[in-house]
Amino acid sequence: MEKKLNWKQALLLFSLIFGMFFGSGNLIFPVHLGQIAGGNWQPATVGFLLSAVILPLLALLALAVTKSESVFDLIRPLGHRPALFFLVAIQLCLGPIIVAPRTATVAYSFSFANWLPKGQQQLGLIIFALIYFILVFWSSLQSSKLLDIIGRYLNPIFLVMLAFIFILAMVAPMGSTHQAVTAAYQQNAIAPAFIEGYNTVDAMAALVFGVTIVHSIKNMGYQKPTDIAKVIAKTGTLSMIVLAVIYVGLILLGTTSLAHMSISTNGAVALTNVMIYYFGRFGQIFIAVMGTLAVFTTAMGLTASFAHDLNRVWPKLSYQIWLAIACALSFLMATLGLDKIIIWALPILMFLYPIAIVLILLSLLSPWLGQSKWLYGWTAGLTLVTAVFDGLSNAPFAANLGGLVSYKVGMVTHTGWYQAHFFGASAGFGWLVPALVGLLLGLLFQRIFTKKTAA
Repeated sequence: MEKKLNWKQALLLFSLIFGMFFGSGNLIFPVHLGQIAGGNWQPATVGFLLSAVILPLLALLALAVTKSESVFDLIRPLGHRPALFFLVAIQLCLGPIIVAPRTATVAYSFSFANWLPKGQQQLGLIIFALIYFILVFWSSLQSSKLLDIIGRYLNPIFLVMLAFIFILAMVAPMGSTHQAVTAAYQQNAIAPAFIEGYNTVDAMAALVFGVTIVHSIKNMGYQKPTDIAKVIAKTGTLSMIVLAVIYVGLILLGTTSLAHMSISTNGAVALTNVMIYYFGRFGQIFIAVMGTLAVFTTAMGLTASFAHDLNRVWPKLSYQIWLAIACALSFLMATLGLDKIIIWALPILMFLYPIAIVLILLSLLSPWLGQSKWLYGWTAGLTLVTAVFDGLSNAPFAANLGGLVSYKVGMVTHTGWYQAHFFGASAGFGWLVPALVGLLLGLLFQRIFTKKTAA
């Protein structure tokens, strides 16, 4: 007899998934997008939601369709070594290299960075990040209580705070949505906004968080893979709908803020300025509490998933040791500061995201296309080659690559070989055609070798 999900369990799982997804990037990048898109906020919102909401939902559904318990299970058709490489790469980037340390720097930007003098900023960041990741380590050790900590206490407080901001913004908006549009969003706002959504890293996070979500569902008494898949599909869809609503609200906050302020250097500064506009000094305290709650839950989920997955691959090191490694590396990266993390995160995400998108789509289509090594190898392989160029195109050292990729000097863009010869490369989508070619070749080789094996 099939076990039914009651409303209390559904609410707790929704809160768990939402709390893990909605972190630093989800809070600051939509506001920044609203500022740079200006009057073209509507098509920009469509592009952002496609990559920041639809892709993560598809990733959760991919876990459900393939009945995978982790990202390693999802990409196993590539073979053990390639799957292991991608698992480690995605875990390092989502965990201690980019996203986990970014949560600490955003929390710091919302709080003590506004109160400490300029000469003490670096020392303040180091002390803050150290305390922050000690608390993350302790909280994540409470593995049996992870669902209760996130679902029952932290997220309800955060949601109430966020709802209060949106209501106030609707009652007393900062200005109209008819604001100036930056150059990148004047012609086609959907494409750059889609790329901007990469910064939330939610599509890859959905794959990584799968292990924690599955463990929580099993703790509720669901053991059959089919039942677990159905629960993920239901609660994941609800979580993404709520995220979409919040994103739209944050984008509108960013757009209307241009009536009283210029475009900020990053979304953390923009959101802080919005809070100061509405609440004055109290607004700084308000965003410090709200922002820290939002990013802390994400840091917990990231470090816990990192430890679970790597302990599964290399069990000689315990979960506790892997968790300590994740928190220690995250602390070291956080000391670099938010601006440097953002600068170096984009090329890494431009490299990893196309591969993640292809693997998600292949998994969703696996009931019809199959999961052969030929299919996954050709499609992911050709995507990988062009994804390297997409990453290099956004690297700080792109101008030093001898014209291989495009780079910008001031307001002048110098077109590189890659952008000149690959369709969609100038917009960050040079991997699309190679991925399609890889899919067709993979299907062809799968058909040929399947027939030979059968014969």
